[in-house]
Amino acid sequence: MKFLSLSLLTLSLFSCLAQKPKQNIEITKAQEVEELMIFLASDDLKGRDTGTQGISDAAAFIENKFKSFGLKPFFKTYRDSFKVRDLEAFNVVGFIEGNDPNLKKEIIILGAHYDHIGFGKKVGIDSIANGANDNATGTTAVISLARHFAQKKNNKRSFIFALFSAEEKGLLGAKHLAKKLKDQNIDLYTMINFEMLGVPMKDKDYEAYLTGYDLSNMAEKINEYAGTKLLGLLPKAQEFRLFMRSDNHAFYKEFALPSQTISTFDFTNFNHYHKVGDEVELMDFEHMAKLINHITPALEIMSNTPTKEIKMNN
Repeated sequence: MKFLSLSLLTLSLFSCLAQKPKQNIEITKAQEVEELMIFLASDDLKGRDTGTQGISDAAAFIENKFKSFGLKPFFKTYRDSFKVRDLEAFNVVGFIEGNDPNLKKEIIILGAHYDHIGFGKKVGIDSIANGANDNATGTTAVISLARHFAQKKNNKRSFIFALFSAEEKGLLGAKHLAKKLKDQNIDLYTMINFEMLGVPMKDKDYEAYLTGYDLSNMAEKINEYAGTKLLGLLPKAQEFRLFMRSDNHAFYKEFALPSQTISTFDFTNFNHYHKVGDEVELMDFEHMAKLINHITPALEIMSNTPTKEIKMNN
């Protein structure tokens, strides 16, 4: 009996250790973040407006990254096409299957919109709204996470990596994909959206905020998994109803499950929203890499818990 008790204790200890986040893991480097950002927010893409050559080039760039990582398309191809009036639009959707025969049926979606507004009010001779913070930063985070999980293959649950178009037209890409996945009856666990991560917040005891903070226990669980207060509540996000104003909301409406956005834009730290001044030179790549590196171990644990621990609050 003593041997049995010791064995059970040992197994319990190993289980606890397996759930602890791996601190100081370098998932990505500031230089790698910068390289992605320089292309996605370049003048060559002309502000990545829906239906333009610029956003098509951005989509091809994301597709090539997914291919190089070994991600499979979730559909027949990476492009999930839809119409925006008479314009051709497409989300880019990659997939990593989980390695557990049962848990792989449960899906975590990591998403961000990769489109922007195209052109804005001219500043000097510049009229290209490059959309560095909004939302080349979120796109960069999703690409970085896709690379990590494709390399590690340590997720029991499956991941969908979704880059949305036509967010600036009314969240249309996310609405299209959410309905399509709902019609396919996927077993969605949770959806996490990344939006405007390019500059750090000041005088906060957390690194980023979560929209719809009180709707679920997502922030609490991610902080537990990360071993630090990674996510907090930003009152301004509630005041401006940001939960309803980003791509997470389409998945919440379709699935009634935790679907929320992580951001560091707090209305005081960035003055170029939807302006020509949203340039890559203003982004803090060290901050972005640090945030990605801190969220990744939490996502690893999220993808491997025996049960769905993230739930809507009553």
